[in-house]
Amino acid sequence: MAIATNEQYLVEMAVVGNITQPALRPGGYTLDDKGVGRVLPGMSGVVYNVRVGDPAFGWSSDHVEPGASIANPDNAAEYALHYLTCIGNRAIVTSGLARGTEGIVTGEHARLLVDFAPDVLDLLCIGDSIQIIAHGRGLTFTDFPQIELKKCSPKLIHSLNIELIENGKKLRVPVTMALPPRIMGSGAELNSEYVDQDLMSGDRALMAELGIDQMRLGDIVVIPDADHRWGRGYRQGAVTIALCIHGDSVMTGHGPGILTLMSVPEPCIEWVIDPNANIAQTLHIRE
Repeated sequence: MAIATNEQYLVEMAVVGNITQPALRPGGYTLDDKGVGRVLPGMSGVVYNVRVGDPAFGWSSDHVEPGASIANPDNAAEYALHYLTCIGNRAIVTSGLARGTEGIVTGEHARLLVDFAPDVLDLLCIGDSIQIIAHGRGLTFTDFPQIELKKCSPKLIHSLNIELIENGKKLRVPVTMALPPRIMGSGAELNSEYVDQDLMSGDRALMAELGIDQMRLGDIVVIPDADHRWGRGYRQGAVTIALCIHGDSVMTGHGPGILTLMSVPEPCIEWVIDPNANIAQTLHIRE
């Protein structure tokens, strides 16, 4: 039985951004968790060799953003780009050598992250305009109004293989792994409607012990006892389903980025471990 939503009442509308130039802070250095200055690539621009489905750990980078990163130079339009765009939305190149080609939104960090096929990436240039068909803001589960959905397009929800269980009283969501709330770091202070929360990945032995060092970009994960409805905090019995959207970091309190998708203060979401619960597969991004 398919889970009921209000998707027939959602508005589809266009928002636009431009492919951004990578930028470094003056001096270029980022301090790692040992106090050593590092100069590493990662955020913004076009990344040719990292896509959803690839490892979140191991890259010689900091907060690597897979695919193309886009933003709007106007502040109000930038907020609209962030708040209206949802994971799984279509992205259409409207200028430059790749004009007319399409990609798919795979994350929201400081920029919106869009996956394009490798032959399209080769044609993209800094400044190219990308129009997104924003669809999903206001999406709800009709029979589960207590579940807050964040950044979810109907396309994403339909791809997650969510099951109704216990005579329709609960949902079961496939995830690749569970993340203990104690390892959630930077981003706890942010509005959960906007941008992600990083893992604290500096304890490499703990990452290996928990299996988190095997996380991939695009993985669907669960954070038990985490309430992300109106912020990000601990609540016993709450459940948050999230998405890994960017790579690891050398900075203290930072690591792979985890974007909130749905959150509920009571245990009406269960999960099952499925190594294939990654949007590279569920959204058929990398056939």
